[in-house]
Amino acid sequence: MQRRLAEIPTEEWNDVRVDITPREYVLDYLAHSFPVQLYEPFSDSAGNLSSRPVYRDGQPVESREAVARRDELIETLASLPPVPGALDQIVQRFGTDIVAEVTGRSRRIVRRGERLAVENRAASANLAETSAFMDDLKRILVFSDAGGTGRSYHADLSARNQRLRVHYLLEPGWKADAAIQGLGRTNRTNQAQPPLFRPIATDVKAEKRFLSTIARRLDTLGAITRGQRQTGGQGLFRPEDNLESHYARDALRQLYLLLVRGKVEGCSLQMFEDATGLKLTDDNGIKDELPPITTFLNRLLALTIELQGILFTAFEQLLNAKIEGAVASGVYDLGLETLQAESFVVTDRRTIHVHPGAGAETQLLTITRRERNRPTSLDAAFDFLADPRAKLLVNGRSGRAAVQVTASSIMLDDGEIERRVALIRPMEQHHATLRSMDESHWEETDRNGFMEAWTAEIAEVPEFADSTIHIVAGLLLPIWKRLPNESTRVYRLQTDAGERIIGRRVSPAWVAGALASDAGTLTPDDAFTALIDGRTILDLAEAMQLRRVRVMGANRIELSGFTDAMRDRLRAYGLFSEIISWKLRFFVPTDASGPSILAKVLERFPVERIGEREAA
Repeated sequence: MQRRLAEIPTEEWNDVRVDITPREYVLDYLAHSFPVQLYEPFSDSAGNLSSRPVYRDGQPVESREAVARRDELIETLASLPPVPGALDQIVQRFGTDIVAEVTGRSRRIVRRGERLAVENRAASANLAETSAFMDDLKRILVFSDAGGTGRSYHADLSARNQRLRVHYLLEPGWKADAAIQGLGRTNRTNQAQPPLFRPIATDVKAEKRFLSTIARRLDTLGAITRGQRQTGGQGLFRPEDNLESHYARDALRQLYLLLVRGKVEGCSLQMFEDATGLKLTDDNGIKDELPPITTFLNRLLALTIELQGILFTAFEQLLNAKIEGAVASGVYDLGLETLQAESFVVTDRRTIHVHPGAGAETQLLTITRRERNRPTSLDAAFDFLADPRAKLLVNGRSGRAAVQVTASSIMLDDGEIERRVALIRPMEQHHATLRSMDESHWEETDRNGFMEAWTAEIAEVPEFADSTIHIVAGLLLPIWKRLPNESTRVYRLQTDAGERIIGRRVSPAWVAGALASDAGTLTPDDAFTALIDGRTILDLAEAMQLRRVRVMGANRIELSGFTDAMRDRLRAYGLFSEIISWKLRFFVPTDASGPSILAKVLERFPVERIGEREAA
C-alpha cells in the first residue's frame, strides 16, 4: 500500500482510487512465463511420434495462437476492477464506527460516503480500538498477530461488552501454537461465556487441506499438553475437518474403490489417473499399496476447480458417513470427556473388585444427573424459514411439530448418494432420508397449525430432566476386559459434594449383569433407558426380543418374536403396531408412558438374557 500511495499526490488522498491487488505480479508472470514457443511434431529413429521446439536462426519461434491467447488473457485481467483485501472489505463495508482494528497498519483506506480516503493511524490506535471494543462502543473486532501480544478480547466479567464472541478464523496460518495463542485471546478465564469459533474457507475445496493441517496439529498439541484431544482445538474444528485421521484414510480407500468401479459421477478412473498422476490399478486389479491421504490431498491442489469439487465432495460424503456411523454407535473416540449438568449426586456406591496385593478398589457408582431442558423457542424455529427450502411439519399420527431443513447427503458403500433432510424438534434434531419422509406421517402445515403444535409441546417440557448414569471408577486395569467393548471412552465429572470422579461409563444392562447372576434385577425403568440408549438387547421368555431400531427416521423400541396369539394381549399392554413392508411389527412407545408399558411386558415375559449390541 505504501508504494501505491507514493505514486499518488497527497492532495488526492481524500478521494483515492488505489489498486492494491497483486495485479502487476500476475500480469508480469503471464507476460514472461506464459508458454508461447512453437512446437512441431517429428518422428524419432524408432518411429515414435513426438514434439520439439522450433528455432529459426538460433532463436525460438513464437506461436501466433499462443501469443494471442496470452495477450487476450492479460487484457482481460487488466480490465477487471480492483478487489480490496479481506481486511479493507470488512472496514469499508461496516465502517470505522463499528469495526475496531487492532493490526500493525499505520495507514488504511476507509470509506467516507461515496468516496475512499486514506486515514493515518497513530501508534496508540490499537489501544484505543481495544478499549472501544471491550467497552461495547464497537461491535466488530479485527485483530492480527501484528496487533500486539498479551491483549485479551474475551467476554470478561469486568468489561461492559460481555456479548457472545463469534471468532472467525480468516487466516489460520501454519503454526499450531501460534493459532492457539490467537484463539486464546477470546477464550480465557473469568469470562461470561465462551466464544464460538468459525473457520473460513472459500468454495475451492482443496483449501480445506490447509485447515486440515491446522486441525491435526491442534489436536496433537492438545493431546500432548493436556491429555485431551478436544482441548487443543478448543472445539474449533469438527471431526471431519481433520482430513488425516483414520476415518479419512478409510474414506479415501473407499473412494479409490468407487473410482475403480466407475461409481464416482463426473470423474472416471482414467480421468483421475491422468489428472493426478496416481495409479490405482495394476495387472492384477486394484493395487495393494494405494496412494496415502497426504499424497491425495497434495495432488488435489493441482486439479481444476471443477474436478476438485467432484472428488472432494465424494470424499467428504464418505468421510461424513464414517464419522456419523462411529458417533451413532458410540465408538468415536473423543478422548477424556467432561460431563456437564446442573447437578450430580452419587446415590449408590458398590465395590466390585479389590486388588489382592495393594488393596486398591474398583467401585461401581450410581449417579443421578439433573440437566436443565433448553427447548428450541418458537421464534428460533421460525428463523429456519429464512431458507426457502425449509418446511413446517406436523405429524399426522402424534401431532408433534418439526421444521424440515436441508442436510448434507451421504455416499453409501456402493457409491449411491442418499439424500437427507434434518428435522428440528423442540428438544432434539435427527436426520431422515427423503425416501423415508415420503412414507412417514409428517405433513406440511401452515404457521398457525405449526405454532399451536410447537407451543403445546414446549409446554409439556419440564424445567429439569433427571437421569441415572453408572460409572466404574477407581482401579480399572485389572477389570478392563470385563468392561463393555462398545466404547472405551473415559469420562470425568464433579458431584455436588465436591467429589471428582474419573472412570468408564457403563449401561444399566451391564450393571445388572455385573451385580447379579440373573437378569431379573433389571428394573423396567433401567431396561427402558438401556433400550433407548441403543446398545442393549433384551431376550425375553417365549423367544421374544426387545431392541432399538430405526424406523422412518426415528428411534423406536421393537418387540420381535411374538406369535399370532399374542397380538391382542400386546395391544392391551399398550404396545402399538404398524405394517411396514407388508410385515406386522410391534413397538413400545418411547414417550413418558413407555416405562409403565414395558413393565407390563416384562412382568408377563421376564428377561432371560441381557446382551450388548455388538455381541448379539
